[in-house]
Amino acid sequence: MSTDTTASVSTHILDTSIGRPAASVAVTLAARGGDARWAALGGSATDGDGRCKDLPALPEGTTHVRLVFDTETYFASTNQAEAQQDAPRVRDSGAFFPEVTLTFAVTPGEHFHVPLLLNPFGYSVYRGS
Repeated sequence: MSTDTTASVSTHILDTSIGRPAASVAVTLAARGGDARWAALGGSATDGDGRCKDLPALPEGTTHVRLVFDTETYFASTNQAEAQQDAPRVRDSGAFFPEVTLTFAVTPGEHFHVPLLLNPFGYSVYRGS
């Protein structure tokens, strides 16, 4: 819930290689304000619909947010290895992107929904609604 002095953040992940939501992806959240120091706020994991519905609230005065997605664990899971029929079975370094880190500016009083479109070898993000 946002007020005039705080922003709020939500996210979801779509695995574009299988055309389905990415479930059980760990997501951590950090924020910073005017002092330019990052404060870890905690995290969550995506549900069966690929959504994080319970990310921690942002503190008042937040100007920047950082979301970190644990993509390595997601792509290493047995279910994903079987679902990724067209992807190479063996990768030299595990996941090509072991994590995806998104840093973005926020405005007090606004909600920021930031979807992640993910596949084993690339990703895209945008400000959603």
